[in-house]
Amino acid sequence: MSYTNMNFNLNKSIELLDRTPDVYSALLNNLAYNWDKIDEGAGTWNGYNIIGHLIHGEKTDWIPRAEIILGNANDKTFTPYDRFAQEKLYATQTTQELLDEFRMLRTKNIEKLKSWNLSEYDLDKKGTHPDLGEVTLRQLISTWTIHDIAHLNQLSRVIVKHYSEDVGPWKKYTRILNE
Repeated sequence: MSYTNMNFNLNKSIELLDRTPDVYSALLNNLAYNWDKIDEGAGTWNGYNIIGHLIHGEKTDWIPRAEIILGNANDKTFTPYDRFAQEKLYATQTTQELLDEFRMLRTKNIEKLKSWNLSEYDLDKKGTHPDLGEVTLRQLISTWTIHDIAHLNQLSRVIVKHYSEDVGPWKKYTRILNE
């Protein structure tokens, strides 16, 4: 299969994966106001929930699934991932503690990812997602990369919408407030 028209590049992904813990930290760390606790209402996530979710992914999703794909087992089926586990697992830590843990886990996972010296052949290896079926390592790493940014987008939206009524007539020019 030819990937000449695809955007994926492992080093490009690693560059973003390495930076995102710092982006979240810059946005949520040491603030006088609890921006990390703002959400969009019942059943929605805030910054604190998002960081807990990212930590859980670092521990149980991305690298463990990559190891399944790269492993020698005949059954390459992933363990189902609990996307809401952070609600039980990370209810007592401070946001700073979560940010520190996220940075530590991400650093460790990037080191492991780099140590594999992945080839194009490796990136084409497949595993089985319990809902999506067959997926490649390339797709897994691509998803890991954008997952961080998608949640950053979610957090940004929550913060922007917090001042929705306070911007007055400028709401007209702020697309995200009109969606």
